[in-house]
Amino acid sequence: MTFADPARGSVQARPPHHREGFFQPVLRAVEPYLYVAPGLLTIILVMLVPLAIGISYSFQHFVIFLPQMRGYIGFEHYVEMWSDPNFWLSLVNTIEWTGWSVALQFALGLGLALLLNKPFFGRRVYQALIFLPWAVPTFLSGLNFQWLFNPLISPIPHGLAFLGILDEPRNILADPDLALYGPIVAMVWWGIPFFAITLLAALRSIPNELYEAAAIDGANAWQKFRAITWPLLMPTITITVMLRTVWIANSPDLIFVMTGGGPANATQILPSYLFTTAYRGLDFGYASALATVLMLLLLACALVILTMRQRLMPS
Repeated sequence: MTFADPARGSVQARPPHHREGFFQPVLRAVEPYLYVAPGLLTIILVMLVPLAIGISYSFQHFVIFLPQMRGYIGFEHYVEMWSDPNFWLSLVNTIEWTGWSVALQFALGLGLALLLNKPFFGRRVYQALIFLPWAVPTFLSGLNFQWLFNPLISPIPHGLAFLGILDEPRNILADPDLALYGPIVAMVWWGIPFFAITLLAALRSIPNELYEAAAIDGANAWQKFRAITWPLLMPTITITVMLRTVWIANSPDLIFVMTGGGPANATQILPSYLFTTAYRGLDFGYASALATVLMLLLLACALVILTMRQRLMPS
């Protein structure tokens, strides 16, 4: 078959395409995975490989100053952990530290988000002031609150004594029974803006038509919150609570700055305990076992939060 070309005369038809080779379908099937391969490789090298190495250390005797004793010891670290009073004290402190911090941050952040969602004079100024703590480094926040609890330079201990909360003006960070509440107050102050920002964004995404329809039906403010605001906020609440739970449980920086884990391990939490075990005691095997247990506990907590979210969501 030929085609007529006025300028060049007749031209022979192009030959038919050859059949696809064997590798072309394979390449098309593998092509999407080649695009995501760099990201997956980065995750494997940066996260999964160190995680596997760290977990493997928990089954070894690994003390820096005793290299001749290094070797596989099975579950001895976990058995030792079961009878370690410092571990159980740190675990209880971690639960109290995380629970109080997340609960108070969420409650106060939700209240601020509801207030900032209403128009009033100077709202932008109040937004800037409320979000300011989030911009302050945690190290500086810890130093500030350490000074605020010092009766020699701060009026707060004197005010607490005047209200009858303390029997006398003293530093609660030096009291084993009260020391943990100092870092909790600092963490609550520092973390409120996270909940306020995220929940305020979620509130502003709720259509006003839903509230107008509820008002026409005669619903009061509490009924609107229960039937509209809370269910539509639940996905955001779940994510923020889960993230803050993991972050706070893994954040010993305020405790290091304010109390150093003392007095008498009264403010020691699992991250600070494993850090002390690894970099002061130089026992990386036992510290890895502590880190593994902390990781499993946080995974279980995340699963519980997600399960509760499914049950609390309206059908």
